[in-house]
Amino acid sequence: MAGEPQSDCLFCKIVSGEVPATIVRETETTVAFRDINPQAPTHVLVIPRLHYPDAASLAAAAPTVAADLLREAGEVAAQEKTDDTGYRIVLNTGAGAGQTVFHTHAHVLGGRGLNWPPG
Repeated sequence: MAGEPQSDCLFCKIVSGEVPATIVRETETTVAFRDINPQAPTHVLVIPRLHYPDAASLAAAAPTVAADLLREAGEVAAQEKTDDTGYRIVLNTGAGAGQTVFHTHAHVLGGRGLNWPPG
């Protein structure tokens, strides 16, 4: 059921502490940790503690948590000192967009030039 931890979800296991991660920030509603395959000098994932498969489903069911996710992405950028030089927040939705873990997550990328268009 959406919103509930899923036993087969890697990010739910990180939230519960079952799988280790390099945590950089935690709030009541979110967890932020370093990506294990960084695509930039700063590459942190910010996830809600609630399980929703993508950003749209999170926003529809729990809009305040979706707002928390975005606010925390900005806080991560500030903590990582990329807020002055620029950073990107990426929310992939669906396998065709590169989503591989179907638990909402925002990639915070910075510390290098980020070209446009991405990909």
